[in-house]
This record gives sequence, C-alpha cells and structure tokens, in this order.
Amino acid sequence: MNTLTSNVTAAITDTFPINGTDFIEFYVGNAKQTALFYQHCFCFELIAYKGPETGSRDVASYVLRQGKITFVITGAFDPNHEISKHVALHGDGVKVLALWVDDAEQAYNLAIERGAESAFEPLKLEDDHGSVRLAAIKTYGETIHTLVERSNYKGAFMPGYSPKTSLYKVKSLGLKYVDHCVGNVELGDMNRWVKFYEDVMGFKLLVTFDDKDISTDYTALMSKVVSNGNGFIKFPINEPAAGKKKSQIEEYLDFYKSAGVQHIAIATDDIIHTVETLRNNGIEFLYVPDNYYDTVLERVGEIKEDLEDLKRQNILVDRDEEGYLLQIFTKPIQDRPTVFFEIIERHGARSFGKGNFKALFEAIEREQELRGTL
Repeated sequence: MNTLTSNVTAAITDTFPINGTDFIEFYVGNAKQTALFYQHCFCFELIAYKGPETGSRDVASYVLRQGKITFVITGAFDPNHEISKHVALHGDGVKVLALWVDDAEQAYNLAIERGAESAFEPLKLEDDHGSVRLAAIKTYGETIHTLVERSNYKGAFMPGYSPKTSLYKVKSLGLKYVDHCVGNVELGDMNRWVKFYEDVMGFKLLVTFDDKDISTDYTALMSKVVSNGNGFIKFPINEPAAGKKKSQIEEYLDFYKSAGVQHIAIATDDIIHTVETLRNNGIEFLYVPDNYYDTVLERVGEIKEDLEDLKRQNILVDRDEEGYLLQIFTKPIQDRPTVFFEIIERHGARSFGKGNFKALFEAIEREQELRGTL
C-alpha cells in the first residue's frame, strides 16, 4: 500500500461542525504537582482552579493556558473515585479531547444518531458569568470527546472553577495551538476508528501510512490520519504492524493497558527558541544522530533556518509539495512510556514528517532498548 493523501481543504459540506480544540484534560495522580510541572517546564499559565476551596470535595483541577491551548489537570482525593481508578490502571494520561462546538446538544444528538456511544448526556452549568453546555461521546479506549458550547460564558474557564493565577512566574514559549493528537489502538482496530470518525463526526481521510512507510529493521506500525471539515482537528490513529520486535505501539498498549492518546503535537512559530527553552527547563527529547544532518538539505531543499541551529537542538526537517516543516519529539513525560509531546513548526507543509519516520523510529527503539522492552 502506498501513502495516500486526500485534499480535505476542498469545498465540502461539514456535517459535524467543530470550531477547534476546546481543552485537553489529563487524569493524574497529583494534580497540584503536575500543574506546576507544566507551568515550569512548558511555561503554561494557571488561569482557573477547582478544589475544596471552591466547593469541589472529591477532585481538584488546574486549568492551564498558552496561546489557544488549554490543559486541564485533574486528580481525585478518594482512591475509589473513578479518576483514581483510571490513574491506577493507565498512569497519568489524557482522558478528554474536548471539542468546541456551537450547539453541544445538537452535536451530541447527531453523534448518537450516527452510532456513537454516550459518555454523558447534555447538561448545563451556570454561574454569575453565564452558562456552558456540555455533552460527551466515547472514542477509543477510555478516551472521550466532550462537546463544549461556551458562547454564553464570560468566566475564566467554566462554572465550578474560580480564577487563579500562577504564583510561579512564567514567560510564554510561543506555543500556539494543538496541531494534531495521535491515538494508539489495538491491532485490527485502526480502520474501525477511522470509520467511526468518518461516519459519526463527518471527518475525511487525510493520509494513510502503511508498514513500508513507518518501519525499521525491527518494528513497524500503520497509521491513518482523519481531519474534520475545516481542518482544525486532525487525529492520526496508529495500530501495530508485524515486526521482528515489539513496536512502540505495542509498548504503549502494554503500559497504558488500553488504547489511548499517544502524543499531542503543539505548533510554534519559533521552534529553535521553544526547544532550547524546554531543554533548559528540564524536558528531554529523543535523540537523532548528527549524521542525519549530513544529507538533510539534499532531501528537503532550501529552508530559512540555519542548519547548525537545527542540528544543535536536534530538530528534524521534512518537506511536502506545499512547503516544509520542523519537528521534534519529547521523551515520555511520566514514568510509564506512554504520553509524549511533539513540537512542530510549519512552513506551508500539511504533512506529518514522513521523511523522518525511520530516524524517529530508530530513536524510539534506542529508548525501548534501554527500557528492556524492544
């Protein structure tokens, strides 16, 4: 099977309108400490809080923001709470990929009619700042899509949260928005979930990669990328492929104990500054050997950046017919080798760095070997 790219930016009828990513919620073991990690390392600002001081007796949530990116970090107090059980099984990870819509109830009803399974029915939250309507549907693993309608709300985040500012002084890294979110699913489930997004949410297939595109001598995976009508939401979905050794997808599934969100790609306009600051703040990245840069310009052509600056920060380059991109991947950000981040800067390119797949896989395999899971 060859790589297939579809032009989803052509004029189409968007049968499930989505305005963008509203927030991403992580379930974690210690929300306060994790929120401080994102403030210090990724330079997010604390904007709102929910906990005992606001009347929440069972959970604490910290709302962090940078650019158009909103993270909600949530932990529970009772070991029998569903959040505590989620963390005990999966470790710290993404529970909610929330989508901003104009009418949450209408979107929910449409999704249910098309075959989605309900996570919770439409509800309305209110306070002095207005109202927010929410509903949610299930997707792969225990991940859910919360549909958020907030046009009638003027508060910091949503009812139940109080405004709160960072005591820790942060300076923005220039992170702008969520470029894409990648899900790992079990062998044989990739096409099932692609069909879910096509049939239920009106997404279109953007690109397909098979095990010839994404492989090394030892491991391989298959991936399909779906995108919503306006192109603001992109979900690559990965499944394992046969290989001589255990692939990164199989390792993820072993440690996460189910399908789930593998990584979040975040856009920046100055990747060199962003990555340099992240390194100084303690974030570790996958390493690609220096000889990668010996021939990279022969492959991608002219770029604006100084190659030595990219080499110094170990940033990768790729090009498609519409431009080029710069990208780099962190190591996992928690003890289990599950969730990580991609930092990406696009210069016209709409692709996902196919030319870097082999180098990245080899970098991941080196980490797997150190962990004894290759």
